[in-house]
Amino acid sequence: MKVVAVRRRRNSRCELLNIHPITRDEVPALLALIRALAAYEKKPHKVVATEADLLRDLFGPQPKFRALIAEWNGKPAGYASFFNFYSTYEGRAALFLEDLFVLEEFRGHGIGKSLLAAVAKLALEEGCFGLRWEVLDWNRAAIEFYEKLGATFLNERKAVSFDEAAFHRVAADVLPQRQRGTKKFKSS
Repeated sequence: MKVVAVRRRRNSRCELLNIHPITRDEVPALLALIRALAAYEKKPHKVVATEADLLRDLFGPQPKFRALIAEWNGKPAGYASFFNFYSTYEGRAALFLEDLFVLEEFRGHGIGKSLLAAVAKLALEEGCFGLRWEVLDWNRAAIEFYEKLGATFLNERKAVSFDEAAFHRVAADVLPQRQRGTKKFKSS
């Protein structure tokens, strides 16, 4: 993806928005932005990711996700993280937008919209059929932002996940209980 740079004149000042794929050197800034998002969502204790985790999963031999960082006048202001998923109905891939976040002091400059546009453009360039993401039901500002852009809310769906214990329990249950207890018969 190419670097997206926009110069804006405001009150005789030139302001620069720079959106580009995250680099290894920017991983500490990304982690700080992730922690700021978690604090905004009232879940700062949920962030256990480390710089090493992000480096591995962004730049390792099998990258798990991608990220764009937005800089406002040279300062990290926000980010978007996303990954590919496949729709068997569509027969094509799309991008899942995991995070879209702009620090409070940088809001109101169009940074969030520019980040979302950059991810959407990337999806189109890659032949994806679209974008999907989730929004917290209490985050009215984000909901209104997405509504203004024409987003469709998939109310018939519920986000689902396992806690760690259930995840391990289900993974260990490869064969249904019924098959485990089945007696083996000798063939004649």
